[in-house]
Amino acid sequence: MQPIGIIHSPFKNLRDMPIQPKGAAVREGAIEVFDQFAEGLRDLDGFSHIYMLYTFHQAQRTELSVVPFMDTVARGVFATRSPLRPNHIGLSIVEMVKVTANIVIIRGVDVLDGTPLLDIKPYVAAFDEVKVSRSGWMQASREEVSAMRSDGRFVG
Repeated sequence: MQPIGIIHSPFKNLRDMPIQPKGAAVREGAIEVFDQFAEGLRDLDGFSHIYMLYTFHQAQRTELSVVPFMDTVARGVFATRSPLRPNHIGLSIVEMVKVTANIVIIRGVDVLDGTPLLDIKPYVAAFDEVKVSRSGWMQASREEVSAMRSDGRFVG
């Protein structure tokens, strides 16, 4: 798999970053799509939100059991959003502000500056919205999630 671009964000350090887009609601960033993939952005500007699939490029280890943010108990990595997954793949839904040439301006960016982008997909409510869901062990409120910042548990 090869990156199709780079995600630019205001976050230069893994510590004290928002842990999810909800905690970065007003933070803007930009996706720089490499020139050879820029044509693929055609018609994207009609969508309000997009999925970004990216690599946790600073993840240096893999763990099958982690203590996630918002918890104090070790959980299976696939029941978390930890970057220490076997393939170090991340996913965020962000608001799309505008598309100009090969640049996509986004809001709600929660990733480290320079993160390699693997793919972009449009968010389509008719396909993607889930009206009723369960959040398993994760019981934090939206406010708690928005306020949570990363610490050193997944660094190094």
